[in-house]
Amino acid sequence: FERFLAVLIEHFARRSLATIDGDVLHILRLSLYQLLHLDRVPASAVVNDAVDLARHAPRSGAAGFVNAVLRATLRDRSRLPLPERPESTSDRAGALRYLGITHSHPEWLVARWLDRYGFDATERWVRFNNETPRLTLRVNTLRAGREDVAAALARDGIETEPTPHAPDGLIVISGNPLRTPSAGLYFVQDQASQLVSHAVAAHAGERVLDLCASPGGKTVAMAADMRDTGLLVACDVRSRRVGLLSQTVRASGAQRTRLVRLSTSGQLPFQPLFDRVLVDAPCSGLGTIRRDPDIRWRRREHDLQVFASEQVAILHRAAAVVRTGGRLVYATCSSEPEENEAVIESFLSQHPGFAGIDLRDEHPSTLAPLLDARGMLRTLPFAHGLEAFFAAALERRA
Repeated sequence: FERFLAVLIEHFARRSLATIDGDVLHILRLSLYQLLHLDRVPASAVVNDAVDLARHAPRSGAAGFVNAVLRATLRDRSRLPLPERPESTSDRAGALRYLGITHSHPEWLVARWLDRYGFDATERWVRFNNETPRLTLRVNTLRAGREDVAAALARDGIETEPTPHAPDGLIVISGNPLRTPSAGLYFVQDQASQLVSHAVAAHAGERVLDLCASPGGKTVAMAADMRDTGLLVACDVRSRRVGLLSQTVRASGAQRTRLVRLSTSGQLPFQPLFDRVLVDAPCSGLGTIRRDPDIRWRRREHDLQVFASEQVAILHRAAAVVRTGGRLVYATCSSEPEENEAVIESFLSQHPGFAGIDLRDEHPSTLAPLLDARGMLRTLPFAHGLEAFFAAALERRA
């Protein structure tokens, strides 16, 4: 809510943010968010705590200043000075102010969504991003089925419901499964992320490579799809991430999974013998704002081309180890076409031996509602109630 709060602070302080001491600004942001979006602590206590903190600020008068800003906000909380929803959706400038300021998103990002999907869809999207997401689990089917795990959680006082799209997922309604030893029965994984392994469609006895595998949710899902047979090689480039991956695989009980730490460049140390290769590429993460709210402010529009260049390079490396007739799957948790369709198009233009696979021919039920006109997986907050993920499957034909 950085942009939303910035507008309120400048209005009620009657000065620009640049003139406010950094420590005082942090106190105001935290306190305003608590006053306007949380309700467990009385408003008077929030103000008193903020004033006490401000007394330790280096500038004299900080406590009185904080007190004045917060109390002025409380007096006007029913009529905050924020852009209202435009009467006409053709009012682009008004739409951008409303979507960007009132719903606290970067203007460059909402402008992109507005141009691609229109006002109503973008409004649903920014509202979705500002909601508190429920915890989602993926059942480790190497150890148990979804109904059995749900029953086990219920015995511990944890209420769940099945995820509507992912066949092995559970949404936590009440209780905290993270306080209960899981024994590898389930892992925390977003529902949209769970769907990527269905695009891979690994089978028993195959050789499968997971190139950007940590923390391991998709690795374990593919191991289950393979019934823990064949060979699954899971890789990452940093030792810490390989360590995290190792913990996940060990907890899952998968026996036919091997871990490899890779260098960041150069050819992969494998022959072209893999039936399936998954590139879950590092990306902007702009599809996961609901679960990582600050990422909207850490990214800039020019970052997209930087990520895209790196993503194409990873695909080039991966292509060399796919056997003829094998499948290469590219996935991101980005909402933006530069990192999705554009990467696929760039790769195919340089690799004529690969061709796109229409996943609609393979998934009449599980993925069908989430596939676009080219048969690529694309989840959208306003359409599916899911974070924005993308996956495309390619076949090596020569």
